[in-house]
This record gives sequence, C-alpha cells and structure tokens, in this order.
Amino acid sequence: MDFQEALVPNQSKTILPKVRVAFGFASLGMAILGGVYTAMLTKFFQDNLGLDKYWIGIAMIVYAIWNAINDPIFGEITDRTKHRLGRRIPYLRYTAPFYAITFIAIWLCPENASQILKFAWMLISMLAYDTCYTILGLVHGTLIPELSESDMERGKLQIVAALFGLLGTLLAFIIPEIVRPGGSGDNVSLTPFRIAMLIIGIVCAGFIFYSSFVLKERKEFSVVDKPIHWWRAIKSTIINKSFIIYVITSFMCTFMFAVAMGAIFYLSDYVYQSPYGVFPLLGALFIPLTIGVPLVTIPLKHWEPANVWIAYLLICAVGFSLVYFLPVSLIPVAIAIAGFGYSGNLVVNYIVLSQVIDEDEIKTGVRREGSYLGANALITKPAQSIAIYVTALILAETAFVTTQANGGVPFLNQPESARLGIRALVGLIPGISLLLGAVPLFWFPIKGNRLIDQQQTILVMHARKEAQLVSMQQESSGQGKGSLKPDGAEVELAK
Repeated sequence: MDFQEALVPNQSKTILPKVRVAFGFASLGMAILGGVYTAMLTKFFQDNLGLDKYWIGIAMIVYAIWNAINDPIFGEITDRTKHRLGRRIPYLRYTAPFYAITFIAIWLCPENASQILKFAWMLISMLAYDTCYTILGLVHGTLIPELSESDMERGKLQIVAALFGLLGTLLAFIIPEIVRPGGSGDNVSLTPFRIAMLIIGIVCAGFIFYSSFVLKERKEFSVVDKPIHWWRAIKSTIINKSFIIYVITSFMCTFMFAVAMGAIFYLSDYVYQSPYGVFPLLGALFIPLTIGVPLVTIPLKHWEPANVWIAYLLICAVGFSLVYFLPVSLIPVAIAIAGFGYSGNLVVNYIVLSQVIDEDEIKTGVRREGSYLGANALITKPAQSIAIYVTALILAETAFVTTQANGGVPFLNQPESARLGIRALVGLIPGISLLLGAVPLFWFPIKGNRLIDQQQTILVMHARKEAQLVSMQQESSGQGKGSLKPDGAEVELAK
C-alpha cells in the first residue's frame, strides 16, 4: 500500500485545478517583481542615479532590520484578523494595488535630486515595497496548508506555485537585460525603463489581484477559531520541537541557495568562462529544476514528506559538491544534478511546514499559519546576509583580484586560490550546508503512525469546526444579523 493511501486523502479537501492556476499566477507576479527589484535596485540608484555607496549602505542596514522583523509582525496580525473575506484574502486583494504603486515608485526618483533626497526616496520606497511584498508572500504561503489537509493536494498546489515561480524567476533575469538603461550620464534616458517598470508593475499586481477572487479561504478557521494570547502563541512556536528541526533545515537551504546564486556569476566569469556568459550555467540549473518539480509527486506517493526532503537534499548536496571536484568542462553536469535535487526542496519544504502547523493546531486548537511562516522568515532571512558576508570573506582570503583593483577591467586570469574559492562558494559550501540541513530531519517527529494519526485527528477537528460554522450561520441568520456561509461567500458577524 502506498504511504499516502494510509492518510485517507478522500476525506481531505480537494483543490480544484482553477484554484491551483490562480495560486500559481500570484506566485508568478511576486516572482517577477521580486526578481526585478533584487536585480535592479542597487544598479539603478548607484549606477544610473549616482547615489553614493555610503547612503546605499545606510539604507540597506535600515532595510535589513525592517525586513527581518516585519514577517512575524504581519504573521501574527493576519492570524488574528476578523474580516468578512477571511484572514488572508483581504490582504491579498487590497495589498496588490499598493504593491504595484510602491514598485513603480522606486524607479521614479528624479535624476537631478540631491544625495539626501535620493537616499530618502530609496529608503522610503524600498520599505514601502518590502512591506507589501512581505504581506503578500506571507498570506500566499499560509493558504498552502489551509486549503487542504492532504499532503498530496498540498504538494500539487506547491508544484504549480513552484513552476509559475520558476517562470517568474527566469523572466526576472531576462527583463532587466532587455529594458535596463545604460550607465550614468546625461545622454541616457530613463524614460523607456520607467515605462517598462510601470507596465510590469501593473500586470504582475493584476495577477495577484485576480487570484484573490478565485482563492477561497476556509471560513471555519477565521470565524470559529479564537486567537490565543500573544505570549502563548510565541511560546508555542519557539518550543515546538518539530518547528525547531524544520527551521534548522530551512535556514541551511536558504543559506545554501543564497551563497550559490550569489557566486554563480563569479563561477561563470572566472572559472567556466563560456562565451555565452552565465546562460549555460543557468540553463543547467533551471532546466532539470523545472523538469524535476512535477516529478516530486512520485516519491511522495510512497515516502513520508520528511524522508523525501532528505533524499532530495542529499542529491542536491552531491551535485553542488561535484562543482568543486569535477573538471571545469563538467561543471554544468554537476549543477544539473544540484538543480534536480533542489526541485524537491521547492515542493516538500512547505508540505513539512504544513505538518508542523497541523500539529500545532491539535495542541492549541487554533490554526496559526501566519505565526509559523513569520517565525520561519525571521530566522531564515539572516541567512541571506550571512551568505553575502561569507562570499566577500572567502574571495578576500583567496586573493581574488577585483575589477576595481584591475583598473575597471575584469581580471580573468585569477590565481588558482581564487578559482578554488569560487568553486567552494558554488560547490563545497552549499554541499556541506545541505548535508547539515538534512541531518536534523532524521529526528523529525511527525512520521509513520504519528503522521497518520495526526492527519486523521486534523480531519475530525476540521469537520467539527465546519459544523460549528454552520451552527453559527443558523444562529446569525435567525437573528437577522447576516449570513455565514462556509462556501466562501461574504460573512458578517454580530458584534
């Protein structure tokens, strides 16, 4: 018997194909805007507007602090939201237009403004944009465990999200290359670039806005559940053994990908040195990654999600490690293996987190997806900053010759120590990080009979909450105070 057959999936909620597609469109919109923002922000303000690196550094410090703390703040807020549309959909729908506005506003900074004004413009627009991005990413992620109790249904939803997200990531690489302005100077017009950003912002926010009309929340969680005290909520999260194990693995995966992607351009320029630039290595990564994502459903039918995650992390670790040891000509092969392995992380990561959230609901009686996604982001986001520091440190310690030190021309004939350092950044360090991330999952407690019992308990709890919702609907209707409908229609509650 397949493992998933023991989890009585026929009693779980089924996610319709149109819902998966709408969920994917939201992933596409966020991936494109997030990728373009990351790729172009520093270049736009430093290279095109001439903002001094001192001011950029200050802006980034303030941004890093806000970026780290805003996830748990908004996670807790959304869990406690009482709105006629639910806890998540209102934020998805009404934040999308502001997401477009804040994204577009970033690129409208006047060229002739003073350094102080450019700094203020960059900082304020960046914080406003990141606030919208955090809210949307958070509520989008919370819908994965909420829409169905079935790990297979959650997996199918995440597969669609991952495929749309990968498409968005690729477009985020391509779009800046097509529309980015040239270097700084009076002869360079920023108007075409700004028009492109206007169109991209509106279209991508439109994807997200559209999804809010197709995605429907489970009203029993927003109406029946009563939020627990904030201190109990924090305590329940930070002492949860399953979450602690999960977040260690999540941290190592985030650190690994940040290091590898941050150094892949160095690998392309100074080690692989293809006449086609970084595109062969990106192709070697993204093609197996895209192919591998839908194939993850095969092992998920037979193995527990935590064990599937371990297997894919080990494959990915082997692939990245081979970047360090194989001949230069075979580096794309190693990256292809790593890409296939990383496909499992994209799909199974959220399934395992969903199991942690299910376990918490059994203990507390309340679904708290926002709290867990917010806490996960608080812990994993520093991994990106650490990755930047590790990259700079290793390059410096291995005698890497910078373009600036070489008179503004890339120094292609790097010393062997620097070439090995770059290989370590893309290969050995990510490989070791993934191994360290896989080890804790062997002690992940939600496995075997415990997982089966948890799935069955959750189904009973959710059936009881649905019955309570119907009872509240009948009482409210009898009092003439409005109507509560579990099918996703609008809800009005008596105060």
